[in-house]
Amino acid sequence: MKLAVMQPYLFPYIGYYQLAYCSDMFVFYDDVTYIKNGYINRNSVLTKNGRQLFTLPVNNASSFTLIKDLDFSNNVKKILSSIQQAYSKAPYFSDVYPIVEKIFKSDNRNVAYMTSQSIIEVFKYLEVDFKYTYASLVEYDNTQDAKNKLYQFCDIFNSNEYINTIGGKDLYHKDTFIKQGINLGFISCCEFKYKQFNNNSDFESNLSMIDVLMNETKSDVINKLNLFRII
Repeated sequence: MKLAVMQPYLFPYIGYYQLAYCSDMFVFYDDVTYIKNGYINRNSVLTKNGRQLFTLPVNNASSFTLIKDLDFSNNVKKILSSIQQAYSKAPYFSDVYPIVEKIFKSDNRNVAYMTSQSIIEVFKYLEVDFKYTYASLVEYDNTQDAKNKLYQFCDIFNSNEYINTIGGKDLYHKDTFIKQGINLGFISCCEFKYKQFNNNSDFESNLSMIDVLMNETKSDVINKLNLFRII
């Protein structure tokens, strides 16, 4: 069984969805501290003028507060207007925009809820089975260091394979995991391009998943979710 654990992000880039897609169980790491000026609450879309960052403010944001204990601002009008203007003529706007609007306008403003829903609802749209839970719902010793927390998660979910983002290669080592009976793998995204309807110049990579969904059929998106290697 493949396990993956990751902080929830708001409509992140496709690599995040690939990590979730390749796992048999995905744990939203919502009981760790919020990262200010990170990408939990922001990402980029593509407008006719190029790459544009969107940021959904977090009320009383603090690097000393757990993700699950924070709420998003209700001020979403400008963000939704920007996304609507950017993609109103995109091939799959009418299918995808209601999902985006639903997440941003959610009555539940909890950061962990809204960010995780931006993953969950996309998989529902793609009709992909996605098994997940939240770290805050799991009984484990969260006073341990990061590595030992992962060992605990693998034990709790009877997982002998843990998949991490490629950036974790400097933090985690295969030999230490194997001593715990766990095969450690790192997901490496393969390079690919797709037609961005409003882009007449060089392909803009690593945008929010919103851009992929607006431009590609469901089957094409699923094909791209499979463009990765575990190393």
